[in-house]
Amino acid sequence: MDNFVHFNMEKQAMKITFLGTGTSQGVPVIACSCKVCLSSDVKDKRFRSSVLIEINNKSLVIDTGPDFRSQMLANNVQQLDAVLFTHEHKDHVAGLDDIRPFNFKQHAPIAVFASERVEQAIKREYHYIFAEKKYPGIPEISLNRIDLNPFNVWKDLKIIPIEVKHYLMPVLGFRINNFTYITDAKTIDSKEIDKIKGTEVLVINALRIEAHPAHFNLDEALLFIDLIKPKKAFLTHISHLFGTHNDIEKMLPENVFVSYDGLQIDM
Repeated sequence: MDNFVHFNMEKQAMKITFLGTGTSQGVPVIACSCKVCLSSDVKDKRFRSSVLIEINNKSLVIDTGPDFRSQMLANNVQQLDAVLFTHEHKDHVAGLDDIRPFNFKQHAPIAVFASERVEQAIKREYHYIFAEKKYPGIPEISLNRIDLNPFNVWKDLKIIPIEVKHYLMPVLGFRINNFTYITDAKTIDSKEIDKIKGTEVLVINALRIEAHPAHFNLDEALLFIDLIKPKKAFLTHISHLFGTHNDIEKMLPENVFVSYDGLQIDM
């Protein structure tokens, strides 16, 4: 599949770039010599999961994991207007400090949107951002608390939060127009599923083939995709235990694809 996938939609033009498609350890995994970790296929090199969304001449990222700096450089990202956080695990928040170059270039704080629990974690882990006497050069953010109600990132962009459970932890997915991004899901309540229905492009986590207590495996992800019935679905948050990119592709129905770092979707 080419790096670009095109869909004709009447909504606002939007480009999605997969910055990272791996699980918490990334792929390859440190000190692992399995087939996947030793693969020479660039599609088997996976940063921690994140996406860049460009719409209305602005851009946002969902999650700033520990690979955030490398992701920004690899994709030549020149502008960042907002960050949305799904949850507070380190593989989703550990790169927040690296928004600083955007602060310096844009001469403005970056708008950050997070639930109350994630907000508390950010304040705990990045206490120096919120210090009364700030050290020079620290990240500058504008922190916006969100819940399960729709919210606007900027005037003409509405986001619909979707709560999923990552084992027992509430995690937010996000729907933007006809695009829905969900990671770290194991269970999803029927009320939240109703928010997703009608989505034309769905990104959903699929950790591996075997069952896992906190993530969809392949069978669970495919059942969920069949329930939602998007035009296209892309699997993300992929473990080295799943198989190589080419191995996974052979297991999928024709409307489901394996995402990979650098894949772009135009909508």
